[in-house]
Amino acid sequence: MASLIWLDDCAPFPDPDAALPEGLLAVGASLTVERLTQAYRRGIFPWFNDGDPILWWSPNPRMVLACNEFRASHSLSKKLRQIARSEGTPSARIRITTNLNFAAVIHGCAEPRGTQHATWISPAIQAAYTAWHHAGAAHSIETWIDGELAGGLYGVCLGRFFFGESMFSRANDASKIAVAYLIRFLSTRGISHIDCQQQTGHLASLGAHPVDRKQFLDLLNQALQYPAPEWGQGEIWQSGQLARYQGITR
Repeated sequence: MASLIWLDDCAPFPDPDAALPEGLLAVGASLTVERLTQAYRRGIFPWFNDGDPILWWSPNPRMVLACNEFRASHSLSKKLRQIARSEGTPSARIRITTNLNFAAVIHGCAEPRGTQHATWISPAIQAAYTAWHHAGAAHSIETWIDGELAGGLYGVCLGRFFFGESMFSRANDASKIAVAYLIRFLSTRGISHIDCQQQTGHLASLGAHPVDRKQFLDLLNQALQYPAPEWGQGEIWQSGQLARYQGITR
């Protein structure tokens, strides 16, 4: 029977197959960029409540979205066509950018939703992933409406694999628009899969589906054979092209 493994900062991460049935693999260690990189390269991620020890997970199955299987609803498709008609022009009301304000995006993702009174995106998580952003591996996608941040997402890119962490929306479809543009951006850079971690109906509606741990790790290990693409900062167009952002943000 599998047992929970306690880590210190020198101990290597255990084999993901040693995880408990619900996916919990280990406890302890720290959230340094080095530790996070080691974990993600093995398909392991942290998820814990503020004030608790760091919990490391490798769920089986794992929710994955193949970029070529992304499904946009009729209403979202219509909105994307509307955005495309004015993108790159001074009159565009909706603009999608990357890495323009990572701190604001992760803070938005940390805001309690609905009846929630707390979030797993604690100050420690925000600090750790912001440090990872400054190190060049964590990235944000922002949806701006009339110059104000209306939604977005953040995640991690290692090799040719993207790990989606969280998204938020303050306007209808703002986070889904960010996902749609992220997929175009990734596809033009040779990245074909997004790790969505947990199974939810919302992710399934976008085309994500569960895969077993072995299949997930095979996809990850293959993607890690390549260097991460140059990411950059600026406005994303639906073609996946990155342009200099010239909008006003608030």
